[in-house]
Parts: sequence; structure tokens; C-alpha cells
Amino acid sequence: MEINAASPWSTQAGNLALNFANTADWHTSQNPQELLNSYTDLLNWSQDYDLLVRAEVARLQSDAELAPGEAARSLKRAIALRESMFGVFSAVAHDKLPSEHDLDRIKKTHAEAVSAARIIPQELGFGWEWSFKPGAFEQMVWPVSQAALDLLLSKKISQVGQCADQRGCGFLFIDTSRNHSRNWCRMETCGNRAKARRHYKRIKN
Repeated sequence: MEINAASPWSTQAGNLALNFANTADWHTSQNPQELLNSYTDLLNWSQDYDLLVRAEVARLQSDAELAPGEAARSLKRAIALRESMFGVFSAVAHDKLPSEHDLDRIKKTHAEAVSAARIIPQELGFGWEWSFKPGAFEQMVWPVSQAALDLLLSKKISQVGQCADQRGCGFLFIDTSRNHSRNWCRMETCGNRAKARRHYKRIKN
């Protein structure tokens, strides 16, 4: 999967659920920056992550124009799910227990999704196939909820990390470094800022 470098969510977390949780910048700061400001933004994110093909995006965009209120409510519910996922995996990254409220929201969304999914044989074992329904404005979050549960129940859960930037970046990621020592979303951004701060302190002292 290749995401356009100009996309607001071009930095990859290594997991679909974490990529969705990262759809707000500076998530742990005093002023988080929302990246999903419209239902169209949600559709664009879904297409970028191969959850919807272009024809499905066009159909849902057309449906949203005919039912803007329902599309807006679906966006609101998707963002609420995003916040629960962010809360759960942020807690995990810091060896804390996630809130039951956040876990229940993920489980509830997954329960809704299961009715639209079936298990199919793949080249290596089995996988999920989603049968999206006309008018189901939140269908793109169904596979996201599955990814969240799969991660929670997998060994990779111990690899969930969060950017240590003191200003509140909050970016979540799967730490695949050799010693599980990754601290930053990207070394070129938050990592370099931390390096510059340490250098400044050394000079000042």
C-alpha cells in the first residue's frame, strides 16, 4: 500500500486500526488538529487505505449528498470510534488498562460489522471479506474495527508505541525496531526536534 506523500495521513503506523486512530494531528496536545473534517475526508481516507474502491467512494459520495444529515451523523460516530481506538491503544502503549467504555465501543462496532462479513479462503489461510450495503455510510469502519480487535488479541499488541514528543504529537505505531526502542513518529520531525532540544540544553549548561 502506497499513500501519496502529500496526504495528511502519509506517515504509516504499521496497522490499519492505528492508521485510523492517527487521523488527528497533535492528538495529545491542548489543540488537536482534526483531519476528518467532512464525510468526504472519511471517504478519501478509506480509498487511500484500499477500504473502498473509486466506484464505491463515488456511490457513497452521491448518497451523502442526498442524505447529508445521515452522512454527518456517520462521520460523528466514526470519529467517536476513532477516539476510542486512540484511547485504547494509547493506554496499551503506556502499559495501562484501557477504559471499558472505549473497549465496548470497539466491540459494538465490530458486532455491527460481522453481519456484513464472511470468511473466505486466501493464499495463506483465511480472511475477511466485507459485503458493503447500499446506504451504509459507516461501512469503511467495519474492517477497521476488525483490525483493532485482531491487534488487541495478537502478540503484536506488545509492540504498540506512541510518539514521545513532549508537545503532544501522540502518533501511534507498531514498533518493529530491534530492541523495541522507537520513540518517534518520524526521526525527521519529532525525533529531530527532540535532538535539537537536547543539543540546546547541553550548550546552555
